[in-house]
Amino acid sequence: MGRLEGVMRGLLVTAALAMVCVTAGAQKLKSPWDGQTVTLTDAGYKCPDPPPFAKSMDAESYYTDANHSIIDEAKREAFRKATEAPTHLGQWAGQAADAYRTTGSRAAAEAKAWTATMPTGQATYEQKWLLAGTSMAYLKVRTSGAGTPEQDKAIQNWLGTLADRIKDYVEDKRKNPNSDAWNNHLYWAGLAVAASGVARNDERDFKWGVGAYKIGVGEIQASGVLMREMARAGKALHYHLYALAPLIMIAELGEANGMDLYGENHGAIHRLVTISEAGLKDPGIFKKATGVEQDVSDSISGSDIGWAVPYVKRFPDAQLSKWIAEAKTTAFWQWGGLPPG
Repeated sequence: MGRLEGVMRGLLVTAALAMVCVTAGAQKLKSPWDGQTVTLTDAGYKCPDPPPFAKSMDAESYYTDANHSIIDEAKREAFRKATEAPTHLGQWAGQAADAYRTTGSRAAAEAKAWTATMPTGQATYEQKWLLAGTSMAYLKVRTSGAGTPEQDKAIQNWLGTLADRIKDYVEDKRKNPNSDAWNNHLYWAGLAVAASGVARNDERDFKWGVGAYKIGVGEIQASGVLMREMARAGKALHYHLYALAPLIMIAELGEANGMDLYGENHGAIHRLVTISEAGLKDPGIFKKATGVEQDVSDSISGSDIGWAVPYVKRFPDAQLSKWIAEAKTTAFWQWGGLPPG
């Protein structure tokens, strides 16, 4: 049995989502949830039974055009089935962590987690979203006191292994300036590795994630757009919002550690917020720029607006606050459930 397989099987049996027994003196890197008091209660929480364990998965993209903007519904359904297990892990980890933070439920803090390994390509995308979601969920509950030092070590080893795989993938793809190592996938990889770095007190990985953030905000044009996301045709607005989310979450991790990432590149991220907000209000702006009708839903989802929760705490914005209040949820599993706020 390999080291990674051993860690993962150990997680199946013993690991808990809230496993942190790190002493206060040993903690250096901080999260937005550190220092927030949670009053423990006996509120119930039932973790769903996970899908069958698998070491890897066979997942392919469901877009059919060169711009990755047109969806083949049959392929998307096949993708959903192929990624059901890791997606559910990310969702359940965030739900359990949020239940602990909002209700103080001891049961939620001890909910057991399931995981799978992923290879490369489309499966690697799922891998980084899995790491981002579970790492952020872990940060929410790491001061709960649940679990043993051995369990905590197993969780952190697993996070570190996934972080190494993601970094290897991105750094290899960086050789190609037109690859997915330079668009929103880089920003999500940055969030995954940065959050994992904070969870493991690994300053090198935290800085790697911050580096991805700096590349991202360096791509923001004077108009606020990201040219690589504008190339997504009818999905341009969607992918501006999708790229903005991990950048905001990395900025929040930076703030928790004394870094003014919101000010990076002359505050470029604020321009991205402004154009994204304008697009939400009037998708015609993006239609005019791309020449294509934007594929947008009638209601604003958590993935569309959740990033605004921490943003408006620092930079008040009446329109964003209105959308936050109107949204059914601000949670999204890829950033660990409810956003910091």
